[in-house]
Amino acid sequence: MATATVQIPPSNHVLPGSHLLSTPRFPDPPSINAATIDREEVASAWVDSFNNLISGTNASSSSIFAKESYWRDLLCLSWDFHTLQGPENIAAFIKGTSGACQLSLDTSRDHKKPRIAAAGELEVVQAFLKVETSVGRGEGLVRLIRDPADGRTWKAFTLFTTLQELKGYEESTHARRPSGNERDPVNGAMNWKDRRNAQKNFEGACEPSVLILGAGQGGLAVAARLKQLGVEALIIDRNSRIGDNWRNRYHQLVLHDSVWYDHMPYLNFPPSWPVFTPKDKLADWFEHYAHTLELNVWTSTNVKESSWDDVTRKWTVTVDREKEGKKEERTFHPHHIVLATGHSGEPYMPTNITGLNTFNGDRLVHSSGFTEPAPKAKGKKAVVVGCCNSGHDIARDYFDHGYDVTMVQRSSTLVLRCKTIIEVTMKGLYSEDGPPVDEADIITMSVPNPIATRLHINATQEMMRRDAPLLRGLTDAGFALDSGPDGAGLFMKYLSRGGGYYIDVGTSQLIVDGKIKVKQGFSVKAVRPHGIVLEDDTELEADEIVFATGYRNMRETARKVFGDELADRVGDVWGFDEEGETRGMWRPSGHPGFWFFGGNLALCRFYSRLLALQIKALEVGLVSA
Repeated sequence: MATATVQIPPSNHVLPGSHLLSTPRFPDPPSINAATIDREEVASAWVDSFNNLISGTNASSSSIFAKESYWRDLLCLSWDFHTLQGPENIAAFIKGTSGACQLSLDTSRDHKKPRIAAAGELEVVQAFLKVETSVGRGEGLVRLIRDPADGRTWKAFTLFTTLQELKGYEESTHARRPSGNERDPVNGAMNWKDRRNAQKNFEGACEPSVLILGAGQGGLAVAARLKQLGVEALIIDRNSRIGDNWRNRYHQLVLHDSVWYDHMPYLNFPPSWPVFTPKDKLADWFEHYAHTLELNVWTSTNVKESSWDDVTRKWTVTVDREKEGKKEERTFHPHHIVLATGHSGEPYMPTNITGLNTFNGDRLVHSSGFTEPAPKAKGKKAVVVGCCNSGHDIARDYFDHGYDVTMVQRSSTLVLRCKTIIEVTMKGLYSEDGPPVDEADIITMSVPNPIATRLHINATQEMMRRDAPLLRGLTDAGFALDSGPDGAGLFMKYLSRGGGYYIDVGTSQLIVDGKIKVKQGFSVKAVRPHGIVLEDDTELEADEIVFATGYRNMRETARKVFGDELADRVGDVWGFDEEGETRGMWRPSGHPGFWFFGGNLALCRFYSRLLALQIKALEVGLVSA
């Protein structure tokens, strides 16, 4: 017997200034008869028509783009990210650029050849593409439908183009890899290790062109891409070891995304790697990754002072470094700074709570400062304020250590089981039987965010149908649920506001069973010596209090490190712009020579290439600074 979907309301809360994406209306094309369609012929004819449009031979974008169509372009026609909706906007976009973009079919692998595929409830002819521009080469993907109002002409429903390399500045990989037996042109007595030590310490007059703050997945991924493009980069991190940004987090932390989704550039996790990565294992992998790819990383290092010169287009940055027990100060003049300290920014503690300094219990911390519960604490009381991933994991850890645990849920939370997410949204794509991860990324990123909203609404309904017994139990336990923006689920909630969800790995059942209590609907008003008071004047006793209340915008991290002048010049970070692209991240920030970079491992893998290409293009003069 089929399980009915639980009716769960949406949550349309977005970050300040961010756009709430409207759910588009899908076209209603005729069905595709696979027996009578020559997919390659259909795709090839459309590609020819597109190239004619770009070259000016065919002046009508409406003849090859459906009325409800989207073109998502990442750096092929401009040095920014764009999603254009409808033939008129697409035509205007083409007119406002150089128009030097030509497509061809990519049939290099069987699974890349044109085929009939699903785009939600639509049947489409899907084709992988090769892209060539005046300065580079890229990849793409088009989904074609028949237009019943125009003689059943094949037109694009979605087109995706993304730059992959710059002509004359290709990556030093595969056939371009170094020989390994090179001699130092100045000192031939130096071997590889000698040269490597000199490189990572920037000895002599050597300076990095790019200074990266943060040695997490973002900083490492960008540095790896830049290295293969021949751009000198230095990562600095305040922690004492690479990977400490994960190693120092709470004791039981395990990634909620699967191994197939989390690979890093150039170096996949080995086939024996667990499906869900423990945080200490990931931290050790980061160290291995940095050493294997020969990335320049200075740990125990902080920015002391910095300034930007609009004339020279360079930074002056002084850093304090502790190395082998000794302190040193170095000043560099990079062209670029990449802030890669995590997309979430500084920990957020509510400022309207009174009495924070009056607590006499064992611990009151933000979740970022929580490691593990005290041993032999059976019968003690813990209150966790906040009900997203960290809050749930920490509550579970307290429960496992014998604490009496209460979670304070101020609003609503999107909850889906980890297993369900993988089965519905990632099976056959990011999975053991999926395509290579870079090709899975093309398929995923080829879906414009407005279309993704519609597709995720359908997927979320299916996931909530599968998880209905658990979700009903949570509701009965007084836990408030939502289904994301317009019901579009977890990923769109992540992109629109950066949080507000829990990927369930077991804590939800403890709530259903009453083993972890929930107090819902009220924020904390005050902290008392032995507990907290909520806005409804309910008092909760506590020996330990953890505020899993999220993080500030990354822009505030920039303000803290680089000052008000820079922070006031850059735009907001995260959430959507008017076209549906992510604001401020991985793309021009609003301040020359300054870039924001962050996100989960999958986003860092994909967008690190695009950020590195933008920086390389500036370095070699392909685009003006």
